[in-house]
Amino acid sequence: MKRVFVTATLLALSLPAPALARGEFNPTTEFEQHEWISIHLGPLNMSITKAVVYLFLGTVLTILLGLVLMRGKTLNRRQTVGEQIYEVAQVQVAEQGLPSKAIGRWFPYVATLMLFIWVLNMIGFIPLPLTGETWHGVPTWGIYAATSSLSVTLALAILTFLFTHFEGIRWNGPVRYFKSWIPEAPKPLLALIVPLEILGQFMRLISLSVRLFANMLAGHILILTFLGLMFILESVVLAVVTVPVATAFYLFEVVIVVSIQAFIFAALSAIYIGSAIEPEH
Repeated sequence: MKRVFVTATLLALSLPAPALARGEFNPTTEFEQHEWISIHLGPLNMSITKAVVYLFLGTVLTILLGLVLMRGKTLNRRQTVGEQIYEVAQVQVAEQGLPSKAIGRWFPYVATLMLFIWVLNMIGFIPLPLTGETWHGVPTWGIYAATSSLSVTLALAILTFLFTHFEGIRWNGPVRYFKSWIPEAPKPLLALIVPLEILGQFMRLISLSVRLFANMLAGHILILTFLGLMFILESVVLAVVTVPVATAFYLFEVVIVVSIQAFIFAALSAIYIGSAIEPEH
């Protein structure tokens, strides 16, 4: 099998058509945001784009998923799945990052965050006719994840950032809370350490937003790039190589990356909020 695979690859790459590389394909165009419905309120651009549509769709599906899995009078398979999701959100996310006195208040937030990001990530790998392009008047199908847009992940990270410091001040008071940012160190070193501690608080925005954005963007670009090789090199024979590789990346993203990234974002949010409530820990 290994010899067949290598031979097929070399044969595909040795054909004259691929050598000319006349095709054109740019996977990054899939992530461009065009205004579908223009809405401008002064300096604010509230236009409906592909990312906004996917956010609307993700919101509706998250609500429906919660209603379907969590509601019902008799225990069945649906509710069993719902209870497992609830248990992961409570035991592995909320209880690991939040102090017991804050779980009742912030468990709904971190649980919703985990489920919402998971839904956004998952529908990002389902082909939908929401590319904004048409072929002979028929909408073309494609994959796109709202979480592959930095503006989306940054907005979610800003929510956690604001809630973190709001809770820190609410539970400890502004003086005690901001004083907790200053570690015990010799006074001459504080001029260096304090700015780094403050910078570290803002770096959490990058830690949350860029991790999710980069992972989702990279996964989609890899899949689209391998499939696009057939069009770039204008050789259907390349499908022998590119389709299995793209499928492997696709399954890896759907089975592993989608869930892990949703879990990490929610877990870090819980940890950040919990550390603000009890900064001494």
